[in-house]
Amino acid sequence: MSLEKDIKQAKFRNEHHKGAINLIYTYNWMMERQKAFFDIENITPQQFNILRILRGSFPQPISTLQIRERMLDKMSDTSRIVDRLVLKGLADKKTSITDKRLVDISITEHGKEVLERLDQKHDKMDAILENLSEEDATLLNALLDKIRDKG
Repeated sequence: MSLEKDIKQAKFRNEHHKGAINLIYTYNWMMERQKAFFDIENITPQQFNILRILRGSFPQPISTLQIRERMLDKMSDTSRIVDRLVLKGLADKKTSITDKRLVDISITEHGKEVLERLDQKHDKMDAILENLSEEDATLLNALLDKIRDKG
């Protein structure tokens, strides 16, 4: 289906305007599908992102600031999300040995198990872009990188 039909808007100022609206609409469309994927493990996309960051740094713990720098959604309240992961037993939080003002965050075995189960279902995540060929996906990635190159 086309953007015009989906949002019932026939005219845009120009193709750049349409492209910006299309990106926003497509982002929200993708998030709806991802939510169903993450609901399987009772986590949010932001929690998933933090768990992946923690797994990537494992066995080294990292600070909340380091997590925030690596997050896809820079507007997320990292501390609050980490606290929820700790309550769920997916992450561990300890005062830093080297600097008592900092908190070290690490992934737990349970957190790694959750990611492993989601990794095994990667086909559901990849299916969001299944209408694209490998070449299309490469072009999409290049175009998205080009958009962000402007600064």
